[in-house]
Amino acid sequence: MNGIRKILFATGNEGKMREIRSILADTGAEVRSLKEAGISVQIAEDGTTFEENALIKARAVAAALEEKDCVVMADDSGLVIDALGGEPGIYSARYMGENTSYDKKNANLIARMEGISEEKRTARFTCAIAAVLPDGREFTTQASIEGRIGYRPEGEGGFGYDPIFYVPEFGKTTAQMTAEEKNRVSHRGKALERMKEVLGENEGFDCQ
Repeated sequence: MNGIRKILFATGNEGKMREIRSILADTGAEVRSLKEAGISVQIAEDGTTFEENALIKARAVAAALEEKDCVVMADDSGLVIDALGGEPGIYSARYMGENTSYDKKNANLIARMEGISEEKRTARFTCAIAAVLPDGREFTTQASIEGRIGYRPEGEGGFGYDPIFYVPEFGKTTAQMTAEEKNRVSHRGKALERMKEVLGENEGFDCQ
C-alpha cells in the first residue's frame, strides 16, 4: 500500500472529529466521520478495556463497508479517577446514561470528590486507537495524560470531561488549553501520533 488517502473514523462526536482532523492533517488523507460517510451501524461496546472497545468499533464499521477503499479508525477513551476506583473508566461516555449532559456528569463527579485531598485527586485520560486496513491488518495504540480532578469546572474549550481535568504542568484544565496545546499533550493526540508512526512503518501513511 503506497500511502493512505482515505480514513473513516468511527465516531459521530463533532468535538472529537475537530481534534482528529487537526492531528491527522499532515497525512494528507481525507478524514470522514460516520455521519459524513452516511454509515449507521449498531455496535455493542462490550469489551473490558479501552483497546478491546476500540477494536470492536473499528471491526464493525470495516465489516459494514461495501467498498474496502479506506482505513477505518476508532477510538475508545475515558476518564479514570483513582479515588473512585477507576470510574467512570470505559463507561465514561455512558456514565449516568448516554443522554446525560456532561455538565451534569462533571457536577456529579466533583460532588463525589468532595473532601478528597489534593494529592489523592489523581486521574488520567486514556485513549486507545484501533485501525483496520483494507487488507485486513489491524493495529492498536494507547496513550494517557496524567492530571487531577478540579474543584469546579473551568474553561470553555474542549468537550466532555475537559472542564474538570486539571493538568498541573500547564496550570489549567484541558478545557482552558488552546487546541494546539491540547493536541500536543492529550491522550487522543498522543495515541493518534503513535498510530501514524505505526502505519508509516507498515506502509500505511505517506505523511506530507
